[in-house]
Amino acid sequence: MAEESKSDSCRPLVLVSPRWMKRTSNKTLADELAPIEGAAADFYGALIMAGASPILAPMTDDESVLAPYIALCSGLALSGGQDINPRLWKDTRPYDQSLVCDQRDTLELALIDAFVAADKPIFATCRGFQLLNVFFGGSLSMTAEKRVPRSGSTLWRHTNILSDPAHPVEVKEGSLLSRCVGGTPIIQTNSAHHCCLDRMGRGLVLSAEATDGMPEAIELPGARFVLGVQWHPECTWQRIKTDELLWHSFVDACR
Repeated sequence: MAEESKSDSCRPLVLVSPRWMKRTSNKTLADELAPIEGAAADFYGALIMAGASPILAPMTDDESVLAPYIALCSGLALSGGQDINPRLWKDTRPYDQSLVCDQRDTLELALIDAFVAADKPIFATCRGFQLLNVFFGGSLSMTAEKRVPRSGSTLWRHTNILSDPAHPVEVKEGSLLSRCVGGTPIIQTNSAHHCCLDRMGRGLVLSAEATDGMPEAIELPGARFVLGVQWHPECTWQRIKTDELLWHSFVDACR
């Protein structure tokens, strides 16, 4: 019992950016319904399993509201969700605006800025991984299925596989990701994305690729812990040991 109490007292607070979900009126309520701000239970569950206490950030661009959350929390966790608006990297071609969420873009860019400046750990998955690249001046391709694979390869299926391993990923030796997964050179991951990295952000390094050449992980050398992965380790940490290790490594860094 004493050991459990000590463990609980050491739980770092981790700020989680909210998902922003619009609601439509129904037959019994004609009034417009407010959007829902929330987090996926499996994302919260992974952080709790690894020893953190997650706190949901409010969806706001008011710096005075965000400042206490940023000061209070030891790390930032960015989850998946809507597409990132291509206008952020000055791509003015028409894009389906129903797929993007400008509120999340604004909030999460501000949070990344604050946590990088404070040298506090950041762990970003899927959308978060992509936004991390955009924050550092990189760009995205909005059609991952059109990416040219490695010579002699064909593209793996990268959409709608959350509960099972989808493909192998090669981890760069000596990287932060490699240290997180215990030096395992090839790991298995799920895959559920239709956008992917195009131009790498300034100062970031690519620390993993799928065996078809799809970018799968980026990190910021010199930072305490800034890591983004294209997959969803919150969905498979109970089945894939390296995904469990990712969450533990992030939370340990937050301590």
